[in-house]
Amino acid sequence: MKKRILTLFAATAAAVFLAGCSPQKAPQAANAQTTEVQTTAAQAEGAQAAASGTGPQAGTQAGGPQTEPQAKAQTETKAGGGSGVSGQDGKDGIVIRVGGLKGPTTMGLVKLMDDAQKGISQNQYEFTMVTAADELTAMIAGGKVDIALLPANVAGVLFNKTKGGVTVIDINTLGVLYLVSSDSSVSSIDGLKGRTIYLPGKGTTPEYALRYLLSASGLSETDVTLEFKSEATEVAAVLAEDPTAIGLLPQPFVTVALAQNDTLSIILDLTKEWDALQAEEGKSRLVTGVTIVNTEFLAAHEELVKVFLDEHRESAEFTEKDADTAAEWIAEAGIVAKAPLAKQALPYCNITCITGEEMKAALSGYLKVLFGQNPASVGKTLPDDSFYYIP
Repeated sequence: MKKRILTLFAATAAAVFLAGCSPQKAPQAANAQTTEVQTTAAQAEGAQAAASGTGPQAGTQAGGPQTEPQAKAQTETKAGGGSGVSGQDGKDGIVIRVGGLKGPTTMGLVKLMDDAQKGISQNQYEFTMVTAADELTAMIAGGKVDIALLPANVAGVLFNKTKGGVTVIDINTLGVLYLVSSDSSVSSIDGLKGRTIYLPGKGTTPEYALRYLLSASGLSETDVTLEFKSEATEVAAVLAEDPTAIGLLPQPFVTVALAQNDTLSIILDLTKEWDALQAEEGKSRLVTGVTIVNTEFLAAHEELVKVFLDEHRESAEFTEKDADTAAEWIAEAGIVAKAPLAKQALPYCNITCITGEEMKAALSGYLKVLFGQNPASVGKTLPDDSFYYIP
């Protein structure tokens, strides 16, 4: 059954990718057949581009071009009988409003969301998930959420724009970027010399991370050609047409691409390549998503925030301990359309919950790399020590 689902998914995903690159409209019947997988592809590209710092708001803040507007879908889950107003008593206390993007950054929350829905979480929560980074940042700026899970560089931008109005409390997702190809001859970064890499979004964090890895591996800008496409579907189309092509894609879009083209494979994991460099240079990590809290809320309710961190860590660990159940909950939450796809993507999404000094070292080093590539990508100034919550 699983194989049949993935086979059907691969066929319909291929149609979506080709339709996205063709000026001709697909027949009505084909449209009906691919509606569900289009939703999955849109989530994989839109939400994961946002989680990688390539969404509309993230791209704008980083000084890069805006991508095609994303549909703004919102999901709310209220738990504990509270009103969702920060600081107002719910059934048993304060209701903490949590916002996130539909993607890896919120995959690690699904157990906590389920616990809250059942009334067995320690804190009371109201969860809101959106598909566009600019929608989430507007909610933060408008005081509509107390805690938010969002791209790491966007957190830096918000810290600077709000003059310390937000504080980072954990890293929720490490790198989700992978080099994918049908050519398995490349097994290291220096093996990319003389090659062309196709990637979505010029002037965005995936580009900066890749350029850092190339430079740190001794490759100059002339050694590797970066060919930019407007969206991940275009990269997938190139990979389907040219077996020697190499593409940079985020999860879970990697899983989508591999499902529709069985000749493709992951040839390099950028997170592992980054970590290998840090063994000599420092303790920074390739970071996708972080969790921030309103600084005033933290000051007023620090014990509740500490409880959230404990529950978030337990929830993140659950995705590895029970991937089947986590995948079902991810699909039910609308983060990924199908549970089999979610289960396949989970091991490659690097869901985590890193706090304290380890968080500070990993994140500050990553933001320093981005700052070196483009200061605007982190808000023109590196966040100071007050940005990092050390319990």
